[in-house]
Amino acid sequence: MSLASLLGLEGFAPSVEVQLLGSVVLAGIAFGTVVLVRRLRRRHSESYAPTLVDLVSSLLIVGTLVAVTLALADLWGHRSTIVEEVGLFQLDEQSPEIVISLFVVVVTQVISDIAARLLADLADNQNVLTQHQREIALRVTQIALWGVAGLVVLGVWSVDLTGLLVGAGFLGIVVGFAARKTLGSLLGGFVLMFSRPFEVGDWVVLEEQSGVVSDITLMSTRIQGFDGEYVVVPNDVVSNKTITNRSRQGQYRVPVEVSVDYETDIEHARSVLAEAAETVVSQYGFARETPEPEVLAQQLGESAIVLEVAVWVDSPTARRVMRVEDELVCTLKNACTAADIEIPYPQRALSTRSDASVRVTDDTA
Repeated sequence: MSLASLLGLEGFAPSVEVQLLGSVVLAGIAFGTVVLVRRLRRRHSESYAPTLVDLVSSLLIVGTLVAVTLALADLWGHRSTIVEEVGLFQLDEQSPEIVISLFVVVVTQVISDIAARLLADLADNQNVLTQHQREIALRVTQIALWGVAGLVVLGVWSVDLTGLLVGAGFLGIVVGFAARKTLGSLLGGFVLMFSRPFEVGDWVVLEEQSGVVSDITLMSTRIQGFDGEYVVVPNDVVSNKTITNRSRQGQYRVPVEVSVDYETDIEHARSVLAEAAETVVSQYGFARETPEPEVLAQQLGESAIVLEVAVWVDSPTARRVMRVEDELVCTLKNACTAADIEIPYPQRALSTRSDASVRVTDDTA
């Protein structure tokens, strides 16, 4: 029995406008029903057996989609074609195929829901997966499940898959050659998902680009720079470059070099600079007292002895590091001035050899 006969409109021939309007209404009904069923499933999954809730909701969703498909076919006058091609209502001849196909679809939907719930538990409660990894794993799982289900259904209806598989193989080769970089970025996205060198919100340095990771997709990684730039880096580039993650360890060492004159007492300079660094640490709650600020002699420079003053910052961000570094430079300069510690300018000493033709004289008027 068709939709027109149910409504008593056997002789009515709808116009194209009516058909389009009816299609939109049916699509809206299908979408609204699916959304409502999913909300009810989330609400009642904790009160009842989750598998039972998934089974009932899957039956409702599949039934709704089948009913809407038949209604659309009837609205556009293709119901007889579907019946002839698929034999949907020839229960005496093809009932096993129909039952098995519906069973495969429902079971696939139930397994997909169970996988989504399991991945959500791993991401939210056990912290095994990040939200990014959960989304990617869920999409890959759904594609794999429905791909297998489609092959099973086609096999049940005795559809010859030889030509389809051969065509898919040639298509895969053509697409592989045509989209090498795209596939490389896709594979790089999977590598980043499993290796987890950084997450959204981490402060990273990728070659010469420094910034905060704002988004990670299968194809690219987006970095928000500190000068307002927005950088999109393909994942194949990310996976092949050296990555420095300054947020992963939860602390970051901020070094500042200070050059002092060779005539300066090094131990006295150490104590002055260490006291100045402790003053900076006491001003900021995110600057760490342990490890303590340290002053290390780095090298004997051409014009001065180079001392390195370093403090540690908790939960490092670029803003925190810049604030501490700015305050540290100013405080060290003022401390050296107050203690009469000279920070010399670069200088050169000129001398002559006895056998050289150039002589240095002092012509003082």
